[in-house]
Amino acid sequence: MPDPGHDEQGPVVRPYFLTGGRSRPARTDLELITLVVSVTDGIREAVSPEHAEIVRLCEQPCSVAEVSALMSLPLMVVKVLLSDLIDRGYLIHRSPPPANEIPSRELLQAVLDGIRRL
Repeated sequence: MPDPGHDEQGPVVRPYFLTGGRSRPARTDLELITLVVSVTDGIREAVSPEHAEIVRLCEQPCSVAEVSALMSLPLMVVKVLLSDLIDRGYLIHRSPPPANEIPSRELLQAVLDGIRRL
């Protein structure tokens, strides 16, 4: 009889276990295109293998969507894990500005014209 805790690739861990039972990240500013990057050379405390793998993956900037794909984990699980790492100081992130804060086309053109005059 097959073991219900394993599949063909190895052990199966439920998402709620990886997130400590949390279904939502503490941070609300993690979008699909938010970039995350490690700001530390290594982990200074005991963390889960998933947390350690995310820090390793994010040595180069990655989007939240890329981390989810590379880890083969659901997006919400990855957001919870990323939120943990940001709060602990292992990662920093940069989210796109809200649509109402994006500069107008006219302003961008004026800046470009000014740069060309330099």
